[in-house]
Amino acid sequence: MPAPDPRARLHWPDDFGTRFTIFVDTEEEFDWGAPLSSDADGTRHMAALPPVHARFAAAGVPLTYLVDYPIATSPLAIDVLREVLQDGRSAIGTQLHPWVNPPHREEVNGFNSFTGNLPIDLQRAKLTALTDAVERAFGHRPLVYRAGRYGIGPETPALLAELGYRIDSSMRSAYDYSAEGGPDFLAVPNHAFHLGGLIELPFTTVFTGRLRRGGAGLHRGLGRFPHGIGIASRLGLLSRVSLTPEDMPLGEAREAIRVAVGEGLRLLNFAFHSPSVEPGHTPYVRTEADLAAFLRWWDEVLALLDRLGVRAASVDQIVAATCGPA
Repeated sequence: MPAPDPRARLHWPDDFGTRFTIFVDTEEEFDWGAPLSSDADGTRHMAALPPVHARFAAAGVPLTYLVDYPIATSPLAIDVLREVLQDGRSAIGTQLHPWVNPPHREEVNGFNSFTGNLPIDLQRAKLTALTDAVERAFGHRPLVYRAGRYGIGPETPALLAELGYRIDSSMRSAYDYSAEGGPDFLAVPNHAFHLGGLIELPFTTVFTGRLRRGGAGLHRGLGRFPHGIGIASRLGLLSRVSLTPEDMPLGEAREAIRVAVGEGLRLLNFAFHSPSVEPGHTPYVRTEADLAAFLRWWDEVLALLDRLGVRAASVDQIVAATCGPA
């Protein structure tokens, strides 16, 4: 992905302030270390979601659930999500995992797990099936989308616009998936920008440390040396920090938030995976102790954001600030 044209940068209204949003990749359970399978479509972890959601609701923080096809067609998941949406601020968007999303015409493999690698007609068919399933389940068309595995392709913005989407969040700033056949986002910034007829909200990545100005280029260069990235991080020279509790230590996340706010980033985009709300489904939450640490991470991060004056933003507020009336 090339760097966006500077003229495409989104200029937030003055009264929007500095905000944050939390997108939840709401998806089926599968073994992260095994080959992908179209049969891995369990959703039982959704029963554990309401008490986790309630912690965010009590803090006045809306969540945006980016649901994929197994979630959008699971009676359990639909009932749970309808319940949590009663907070009046949280929202439903979509996330496309092509290997569990009909129609199934492609071979299930790593390359095809990036939706943007599929033929355009198959991309359209899968995205239409997902969007229609969400509308049937929740009674309205989704406005925000994320490609599973960040697998956005050249045709994605136009396909999303056809189906009425307003926001895409498929880009992960400063990450490169090209070795697996996916996109390279090293040139993608954290700030929001216009992408065709959509607004792109990249998943935020912040570089911290004394050499942070070197950014993605320096980080990639360090990766050419054995243990170069780890050594640089331990010495406080350079760390790449995504705004997620999943494999991102609390101390580094707090420093990343301070850096992002200090540099004037107007919208901080956080994320986590829904199966992490119950131990045993993701590499990040294997035990009850892991779950307690996951929840503590959020408590500490939300407290810091509050002290810094960074307020939560709902999808409706973002759409109103960027796109006009939905």
